[in-house]
Parts: sequence; structure tokens; C-alpha cells
Amino acid sequence: MTALSVNINKVATLRNSRGGNVPNVLEVAKDLQKFGAQGITIHPRPDQRHIRYEDAYALPKVVYTEYNIEGNPISEFMEMVLAIRPTQVTLVPDAADALTSNAGWDTVKNKKYLMGIINQFKAEGIRTSIFVDPDIQMIEGAKETGTDRIELYTESYAKAFPSNPEKAIAPFVKAAERANELGIGINAGHDLSLENVRYFAQHLPNLLEVSIGHALICESLYLGFENVIPMYLQRLKF
Repeated sequence: MTALSVNINKVATLRNSRGGNVPNVLEVAKDLQKFGAQGITIHPRPDQRHIRYEDAYALPKVVYTEYNIEGNPISEFMEMVLAIRPTQVTLVPDAADALTSNAGWDTVKNKKYLMGIINQFKAEGIRTSIFVDPDIQMIEGAKETGTDRIELYTESYAKAFPSNPEKAIAPFVKAAERANELGIGINAGHDLSLENVRYFAQHLPNLLEVSIGHALICESLYLGFENVIPMYLQRLKF
């Protein structure tokens, strides 16, 4: 079964829009795990427009499943991750002003840089993952960095899925097959939803984990976390 990690950034966005501490991201994290989520993901950005660094430091008090911290490994991010030592760190090459993640790493061009970052995290026992496009060359480059896993950037899949699921999934299947040959673990995320996640998980060999935030939070506005989490788990179980 593919594990479900829930990205709670949008919960923090709602909180920050009014100030105060409602909704409380720690309470939401506890509830999501109680309802069946197998991990909690956050993606703090330098402007702290949603999840704040103080949230990142506080969450280990309540996260008893997997704790995944995503982000661009700038110095502040590095310091935070090394202090917290989460289950997993996912390296994402987003610019400081990016609205959301919009590209994977060029693992060939950035090989030495990524190797240095990954070595520091692995020395502290932190599992590493690199955000990549479904490109064979980038996956082969990821292998050279020493990363434990890759996270496939699935926006292109989500956009193409409604009109042509087979075409949408094809590059991801090839990418996953190559990652399996190289012995790299496979995660995936970005715009996965209740509508498209089952097909994705069914067709990707050895998909270990999906990280889902925006769609899951939106769906939960109508259906509630207590209902949505089991719905995702059912789609990921086959």
C-alpha cells in the first residue's frame, strides 16, 4: 500500500489570513493522523506565508507517524532540518517568490551541490528525497547524488489525466521503472486528488508515498478530514 502524507500548508494559510491560532495546525496534524494519515508534510518558505519555522519546530511534539519537511536548502532551511531531524527531507528547487513548486531539480547540473546537502542530512539519519520531473536523465542524475528517494512532480499528470489518462501516466511509468532499476525509492506529489490518485498509484510500480495538500484540503471543506482521509487510503489500497 502506498503511504499517504498530508501537506498542511493550506491549513496554516487559513490561520495566517486572520492572525491568531485558528485553525491550530498542531491539532489538525493530530487529527489527520488519528483519521489514518501515515505522515505529515510541511513546506516552509522564506517569507513564511503559510507554515512558519516555529510550526516546524513545534510539530514533532504531535507527529508520531512520518514527518516530511520540503524546501529549498537555503541556510535557514538547512539549520532547521538538522535541528529537527525529521523522518524525511524533500529537496525542492523553488525560488523564494514562487507561488508553488513548479519544476524539479536538474540533477545533472546540480549534482555536486545536491551531494553535499544530502551527505549532511544522511549523516544525521534523515532520509532524503529529491523533487524531479519524470525525466530519465534527471532520475539517473538523482542516483548519482546518493539520495534515498525521488519525488515525482505530478502536475503534468494531473492536467492531462481528465482527457487522456494513458498518455498522462506514460512518462511516470517509465520514470518509475528506471528508478526501480537504480534502486531509488519513489514518492510523488503535486495536484494529486481523489479523482486521479487511484489510477496513478495503480500504474506506478513500487510507489512508496504520495504527499497531498491543496486538493485534499479543498475536498475536506466539503467532506471533512474524517471522511476524506479514509477515501484516499481506499484509493491507495489495491
